[in-house]
Amino acid sequence: MASEEASLRALESLMTEFFHNCTTNERKREIEELLNNFAQQIGAWRFCLYFLSSTRNDYVMMYSLTVFENLINKMWLGVPSQDKMEIRSCLPKLLLAHHKTLPYFIRNKLCKVIVDIGRQDWPMFYHDFFTNILQLIQSPVTTPLGLIMLKTTSEELACPREDLSVARKEELRKLLLDQVQTVLGLLTGILESIWDKHSATAATPPPSPTSGESGDLLSSLLQSPSAAKLLNQPIPILDTESEYVCSLALECLAHLFSWIPLSTSITPSLLTTIFHFARFGCDTRVRKMSSVNGSSQNSVLGQERGRLGVLAMSCINELMSKNCVPMEFEEYLLRMFQQTFYLLQKITKENNAHTVKSRLEELDESYIEKFTDFLRLFVSVHLRRIESYSQFPVVEFLALLFKYTFHQPTHEGYFSCLDIWTLFLDYLTSKIKSRLADKEAVLNRYEDALVLLLTEVLNRIQFRYNQAQLEELDDETLDDDVRSRVEQGQLQQQTEWQRYLRQSLEVVAKVMELLPTHAFSTLFPVLQDNLEVYLGLQQFVVTSGTGHRLNITAENDCRRLHCSLRDLSSLLQAVGRLAEYFIGDVFAARFNDALTVVERLVKVTLYGSQIKLYNIETAVPSVLKPDLIDVHAQSLAALQAYAHWLAQFYSEVHRQNPGQFISLVSTTLEAITPLISSKVQEKLLLSACHLLVSLATTVRPVFLISIPAVQKVFNRITDTSAQQLPDKAQVLVCRALSNVLLLPWPNLPESEQQWAVRSTNHASLISALTREYRQLKSNAILPQRKVQLEDNVTDEMLSFFLTLFQGLRVQMGVPFTEQIIQTFLNMFTREQLAESILHEGSTGCRVVEKFLKILQVVVQEPGQVFKPFLPSVISLCMEQVYPIIAERSSPDVKAELFELLFRVLHHNWRYFFKSSVLASVQRGVAEEQMENEAQFSAIMQAFGQSFLQPDIHLFKQNLFYLETLNTKQKLYHKKIFRTTMLFQFVNVLLQVLVHKSHDLLQEEIGIATYNMASVDFDGFYSAFLPEFLASCDGVDSNQKNVLGRNFKMDRDLPSFTQNVHRLVNDLRYYRLCNDSLPPGTVKL
Repeated sequence: MASEEASLRALESLMTEFFHNCTTNERKREIEELLNNFAQQIGAWRFCLYFLSSTRNDYVMMYSLTVFENLINKMWLGVPSQDKMEIRSCLPKLLLAHHKTLPYFIRNKLCKVIVDIGRQDWPMFYHDFFTNILQLIQSPVTTPLGLIMLKTTSEELACPREDLSVARKEELRKLLLDQVQTVLGLLTGILESIWDKHSATAATPPPSPTSGESGDLLSSLLQSPSAAKLLNQPIPILDTESEYVCSLALECLAHLFSWIPLSTSITPSLLTTIFHFARFGCDTRVRKMSSVNGSSQNSVLGQERGRLGVLAMSCINELMSKNCVPMEFEEYLLRMFQQTFYLLQKITKENNAHTVKSRLEELDESYIEKFTDFLRLFVSVHLRRIESYSQFPVVEFLALLFKYTFHQPTHEGYFSCLDIWTLFLDYLTSKIKSRLADKEAVLNRYEDALVLLLTEVLNRIQFRYNQAQLEELDDETLDDDVRSRVEQGQLQQQTEWQRYLRQSLEVVAKVMELLPTHAFSTLFPVLQDNLEVYLGLQQFVVTSGTGHRLNITAENDCRRLHCSLRDLSSLLQAVGRLAEYFIGDVFAARFNDALTVVERLVKVTLYGSQIKLYNIETAVPSVLKPDLIDVHAQSLAALQAYAHWLAQFYSEVHRQNPGQFISLVSTTLEAITPLISSKVQEKLLLSACHLLVSLATTVRPVFLISIPAVQKVFNRITDTSAQQLPDKAQVLVCRALSNVLLLPWPNLPESEQQWAVRSTNHASLISALTREYRQLKSNAILPQRKVQLEDNVTDEMLSFFLTLFQGLRVQMGVPFTEQIIQTFLNMFTREQLAESILHEGSTGCRVVEKFLKILQVVVQEPGQVFKPFLPSVISLCMEQVYPIIAERSSPDVKAELFELLFRVLHHNWRYFFKSSVLASVQRGVAEEQMENEAQFSAIMQAFGQSFLQPDIHLFKQNLFYLETLNTKQKLYHKKIFRTTMLFQFVNVLLQVLVHKSHDLLQEEIGIATYNMASVDFDGFYSAFLPEFLASCDGVDSNQKNVLGRNFKMDRDLPSFTQNVHRLVNDLRYYRLCNDSLPPGTVKL
């Protein structure tokens, strides 16, 4: 015993030393090595058992439990059965003896270790594992401990994380499912008995003046006065112990619900009990008491009770998130909604003492979050199922959701509620599209709710109604918010204010789609009011010595003007967002509304440009000047949104009476031209340029070029003495002018397009724009001397050539293109490439990537023109670039190189496979002639090699390329691939799965493996699989046979991929088992 005692003292001092802040890292490593070596010894567990029962040192206990954990999860197979029995009997005894005194984290870890043993040995060798847990729960003294064991069992056995064989995973799930009914019965009993026990003693509060109005809504929701009465009982006050037991029971339920299927085991009485506890979250009395009494004990109690509400809502949400609802469960579901909406009504009920908002502010933030999650799940998953129940009052539900949304205490809460409305509006839109006959009936049912929603959302974005909240929003810092991903999957940065506005306008737009007339008549008058203020500013403009000044100086007036301008800016964005609902089939029906809007916008933009509000002096320049600039920019952007409407207007009226249209376009150009100047603020300048581009590209009226304002812009851009615009603006204006000349005029035949004149004008425009660039040539150094250009100059040059190839390769003609490509090919020598690529992330790498991109464009060109380049392109890739990057871990250049190789194969398949239609008809199955076989094999070898590297993006990209080549060109069926490469690729993919190096791509790898194997299933099952298993190390022949037998000869995709994942899982499991056997174990 002395040695154990001595070891314990030594271990305690080592642990104390390890965690002491003066211990060096070097010494920590030594101690770590010592402890690891100790843990690996056979029989180390006996010492650990002694340590656990004899020490009070947390570090020592934690270390001892880690030794057990390692023994059970990694070495259990090799532990003698006598030792296993001893461990199975000692650890639970230890837990029972000390669970009250152990720190909670040690107790939980000990529970986990015992559950780990159950995961390995129950029911065969540890038959009383689960019965022990049930007994613990049933005995009042150990109920908390039993519940912790139950939750840990649910976590560790239902979806085991460690490697177990698939058969064992399935067995454990089945064993647990057999126990579900008993367990749910026990948990219901615990919660009910605590509730009933404390309800009997709960003091009944005096009736409040509002308690009688549990209201018609409640009765209609609950269908029975008794249920309503039950939910109106006062909430009991629990003692700390009961509180703790209830929270553990609810945590168990939440975890169980995450994996058990919906079935009648989840009884109505269990659901009702959970709802009783959900009421804890919306009870504000406890918080009141704690703040009145001021004792910390009480406030902790209040938080605990709030937490019970949060846990109960977690249970409800787990059930709600299941999409698959069996018929017999639907009624339960309806009851759940009714009870939750009772809670929603309780939360949003107004009475004299409380506004709804102050009530929501008093509730626990997590409870509100959970409640919002519930509402989201209800609308997204179950609304279509529930709406058909005549007894479910959807409109009343929307009224409650409306109150809940617009009284949210936080911006995040409000955003989440707007998301729910968006889901509802999407649901309604798709319902109407699928049932056009009932469109009117459906809309009539929801019309009032939608109009209310629209009005309130519009009020929420206006300072006039919501100044206090809007001023809290940050309009400076850009967020990379996940919600603001744009459709293309890129990240769009926006400020908190922009996000708020954007989300609100999406709701407005969706209502507009459903109720166009209502939405327009709600929005336009509000816009009109703010426009009046803006257009009325002219009377306050006075001329002063330095220019124009806005004669509004009183602080209050300035503040009101600021709010009005901010609102105008938001409403202009709203009007722009709705442009799409005036075009297409509804153009004629909604013509007058759209014309009214466009005329107003043209008037406002011209007004802003004429009185130059962007340059005006104001009393509060830091506030009002940005406001005025923003309104002007937004009015231009809103007008730009109507470009498609203008184009449709043009095509409708160009023959009869174009006067109105011509006037709109000319006036718009008068508003734009003064803004195209380097003196105008960039925000405003860019808005003007974008509008000009839209007029030139989308509307394209024939008279555009003859308008004096446009000629002015031509002169401004081609005049070298004028100060140049910022780059972005310069590019936009040049694009607009070029489009005016290049794009065909709509509604006119080819003979009236005046191409000759336009071509001459375009040539002189280009000549003027490139004058300085062309002058460089005459100043260039003589060609004999090679100029060593800087990397970033080369980068810009290659960008230019890339754009040239993308846009004008046909016009450039073959000789010129050949010359350029040949020059580049000569320039990128092996040495030059190596020097550029070896500096990671450098401009040199970017230059090589651009060059490979140019080649991608070249090899995609159809026809024979660029085919002569293929051999040199492939040789550049495979002999020069690939050897440099093949072994480097850096991702630079690789993605571009493999894309180029993919394009070479995809667009030039006949360079490798000469297949003739006649040959395939004659032979039935075409075995093509193969050409350039060595190059094809080298490319495939490079793809195969890329799958052995850790870069997951490259792996995904290249797997996609191979699958595409198979879909489009039957790559896997080609003889060369089938006979020499197919099973090498399958082997590599399986090894990747076994090593878990690219686990995120499990599904894609499984499908690719199936697509390859399906080309030759017979070969896969008879030759490849046995060979693959024979070559697997770390497993014995008996285990290999089991693996082979378990891989059923299925030929459909789902079964095959399931078999692949089973093979991979069990192979890893057997290796783990074999590693855990003591050295020298003889296996029979």
